[in-house]
Amino acid sequence: MLRAESLTKIFRSGEDEVVVFEGLSFEIRQGEFTALVGESGAGKTTLLHLLAALDTPTRGEVYFFREKLSEYDARQRSIYRNEKIGFVWQMHYLLPEFSAVENVMMPALIGGGAFHTARGQAAELLVEVGLEHVAGRRVGELSGGEQQRVALARALMNRPKVLLADEPTGNLDAHSAGRVAALIEKLHRDRGLTLVLATHNMDLAQRADRTLRLANGKLTETIIPGVH
Repeated sequence: MLRAESLTKIFRSGEDEVVVFEGLSFEIRQGEFTALVGESGAGKTTLLHLLAALDTPTRGEVYFFREKLSEYDARQRSIYRNEKIGFVWQMHYLLPEFSAVENVMMPALIGGGAFHTARGQAAELLVEVGLEHVAGRRVGELSGGEQQRVALARALMNRPKVLLADEPTGNLDAHSAGRVAALIEKLHRDRGLTLVLATHNMDLAQRADRTLRLANGKLTETIIPGVH
């Protein structure tokens, strides 16, 4: 579903260059749960941004099925991010003055969806993540774990082909982190979602079909014993 070829990202500051990674080639297969692990600063977030077309590589190419993201114009990139990719961040980036259901609706409304249809779909997603009882409450009043589950529902609003999750449990206590991790795994399984999850949490990484480790600008793959 997603393929990277010789992917390189270099940041420049004046005369200085910082090579985040160089020459990465890998595939993300449809329906697969892939964990992306590595130390802070290894480039996991940068790599997810390239897969989501939130940034562009210095060299190399990202393919969505057989389409080159580099050939998308601004409108096509926007549609790709809105309709094909769901993204869950370490920080939820919800709108605190809006209710849970209104936050979940946002991707559909941005994409031009009808208000009442979007509200009904958002309500169903909140049921799916176990938050139907807080649908009308402002998200600023919710706990951290509840906010992250709202963010997960929002990411699924437009039925994306791929869910990218960047340290989704990183700011949560152990109990909330476990609940969110179990929910992500369940949604992956029930919906057949293609899931790429960057995490420091090795317990969460071990739930994946395979892990990709990013270190020193290189990517290595590990198959989880007993999965295949």
